[in-house]
Amino acid sequence: MDFSAAKEMAPYLAEPKAMPVGTPGKTGYLYLGFELDGQGRSIMRDLDRRAPLIVQQELYFDEGMPEMPCVYILSSGGPNVDGDRYRQHFAVRKGAYAHLSTGAATKLAEMRYNYSGLRQCFELEADAYLEYLPEPTIPCRHTRFIANTTIRIDPTATLFYAEIYMSGRKYFDRGERFAYDVLSVTTQAERPDGERLFREKFVIRPASEPPAALGVMGGYDVFANAIVLTPPDEAERIYARTEAFVDDATRTAAGITRLPNSCGLLYKALGDETGPVKRLVRRFCSTVREEVKHRPLPEEFPWR
Repeated sequence: MDFSAAKEMAPYLAEPKAMPVGTPGKTGYLYLGFELDGQGRSIMRDLDRRAPLIVQQELYFDEGMPEMPCVYILSSGGPNVDGDRYRQHFAVRKGAYAHLSTGAATKLAEMRYNYSGLRQCFELEADAYLEYLPEPTIPCRHTRFIANTTIRIDPTATLFYAEIYMSGRKYFDRGERFAYDVLSVTTQAERPDGERLFREKFVIRPASEPPAALGVMGGYDVFANAIVLTPPDEAERIYARTEAFVDDATRTAAGITRLPNSCGLLYKALGDETGPVKRLVRRFCSTVREEVKHRPLPEEFPWR
């Protein structure tokens, strides 16, 4: 989990003085494996974790797909702090399906010496289906965060992968709108045989290139990035049903485009608050589920 080769992290390689990189409790690890059991039901067959990441038994509460296991990823360590390193690996085997989320927003604490890093790997076999809808990420003042997500997916499988980033603790007493140091996010996908599908990377350094500028975030505070990898026929139906718009009344906006190599779609949404942006992402996810699984995505729980 060494990100020191990333140029944007070069200024932040000092060893944290309180708890160095690699200290127990600062190197979280999670592996989840889903497969069909003997009765054709999708279950969480494999679970391996290292503190502070926590996952409990899968639940079957989705009213749209009551047969689908739903799993929440929790953390016992509070916010991500200086020198934290996390690694997550999710495998969905042939024909299996699952829904993943987090128990709360991911908070990135202020950092003075180093940075926080996350590596993720998604593996989907033939006819697998996975929804990954975590709660938003909140970068505080002087946060340094880097994430690298690798996806290996069969041409017949479907992955809905979303991430939501806030501008900071907007209502904090001092105000933290784009006050973090650097946010680096990379997502790349390939087929099981190694064929490359796409790679997207964005690096945000508010001090040098303000995200609030026109043509970037403008006056918005919340940014959602949703990736759908699915067979071409399903992607075209999803594309046809998804509206691109700018709504000044609700202060939201969204757009959609096709990914290279006919592998899927890229959807982006903006807003002033997390609630409306989350609803846009869930609406898009519901469209995906309806086209792929012919089931609706239920309304979010009111306390989420």
